[in-house]
Amino acid sequence: MSLEMSNFARKNKIEHMDSENVIYDARKLGTPRMMILGVQHMFAMFGATVLVPLITGLDVSVTLLFAGIGTLLFHFISKWEVPAFLGSSFAFLGGYASVKELGMQQGLSETLALDYACLGVACAGLMYFLMAGLIKWFGVHKILHFFPPVVTGPVVIAIGLVLSGSAISNCQTNWPLAILAIVTVIVSSVWGKGIVKIIPILLGVVVSYVAATFMGEVDFTKLGEAAWIGFPISKERTILAVFEDRNATLMLSTILAVMPIAFATIMEHIGDMFAISSTVGKDFLSNPGLHRTLSGDGLATALASMFGAPANTTYGENTGVLNLTKVFDPLVIRIAACLAILLAFCPKFACLIQLMPAATIGGVSLILYGMISAVGVRNLVEENVDLKSSRNVFVAALIMVLAIGVKYGSNDDIAFGPIHLSGLAIASIVGIFLNAVMPGKLGMKVKSFKGKEK
Repeated sequence: MSLEMSNFARKNKIEHMDSENVIYDARKLGTPRMMILGVQHMFAMFGATVLVPLITGLDVSVTLLFAGIGTLLFHFISKWEVPAFLGSSFAFLGGYASVKELGMQQGLSETLALDYACLGVACAGLMYFLMAGLIKWFGVHKILHFFPPVVTGPVVIAIGLVLSGSAISNCQTNWPLAILAIVTVIVSSVWGKGIVKIIPILLGVVVSYVAATFMGEVDFTKLGEAAWIGFPISKERTILAVFEDRNATLMLSTILAVMPIAFATIMEHIGDMFAISSTVGKDFLSNPGLHRTLSGDGLATALASMFGAPANTTYGENTGVLNLTKVFDPLVIRIAACLAILLAFCPKFACLIQLMPAATIGGVSLILYGMISAVGVRNLVEENVDLKSSRNVFVAALIMVLAIGVKYGSNDDIAFGPIHLSGLAIASIVGIFLNAVMPGKLGMKVKSFKGKEK
């Protein structure tokens, strides 16, 4: 580094700087700048995080509360070293939808049916601890051999395609608003600069929402009645309500339908850890260790679900902010988590979010669901999955056709006696089993955070 660059770095309190990268020490930037950086991270996660409760019917305030709490728990378990934010996971949307419909068919209210779904997601969160234990005991390479991209890629593709029908239904309520949201997201993401490029989903929601307001599509009567301060958690929206009105068959069906989705989200978590490690330049898979980050994610998901919030997952949006700002201090992420917790205690804010038109939700959902499927496709491409191989074609084909076929051909699930399994659950189980028993190459190559194969 040249003398001029050294002086510049010293004057601007930069921890490290070279011709290609500038890495800032957030603690030396001062409290006001750190708060601004925290607000930016909160905005980056905000659009997608609140969208999950809007789609599922879960509570927005509780979602924000446990996104913040879950992030802080994750940081504690990962030794305060990993700059990751945990927001709402989209992978479980199919599970919420199928369990809610199954419960309402059996005479339950929508709220109680969602409580059953949260029970299933809480049990799925425990799968993270099982995987963390196996990784700690046997090593990451041996365990991941059973969950290669030929399985996880098609499962992720199927998740997006299964959800696409609900997005279209919402869009049909007002296509102009939905298209406005879609166009805003695309323009912001492709041509936007700075913060605009980081929050395209949030901008799509805001622009479409404002347009709906001018069109007279939103009734703000309830907003005036909502309090400024309130406690977000209520007993009827927690899994305690399930045990007060137990349906053992539905409980077992829910757990079996939702738990297999954890295989896909665990793979997503591992991918995010690679991405964060590559961005920061530290091998977080080794220190603090993948078993710790998985445990933190699993605990956050299980705890959030117990209190009626969506499953949590590490957010790529915030990794994008890290890459843009070059501020890698996890303290900034914890500031964003605390801000999310504060917003959770404002019912008026939650009401404003819940009044959002269905078409606005549909427009951004259409993109997000497509992006979920695209991530699955990218996983297949980047890992060089050989689709000329008959065994790989059979595994991938059966996963996708079962997930989509059951969803749209068998009323969302298939009954095995008293047990109901969703298409995604059946597809995941079949894919893992086929990949394990069919002859041919089993497993996946694990890359280091620098992209080199181990």
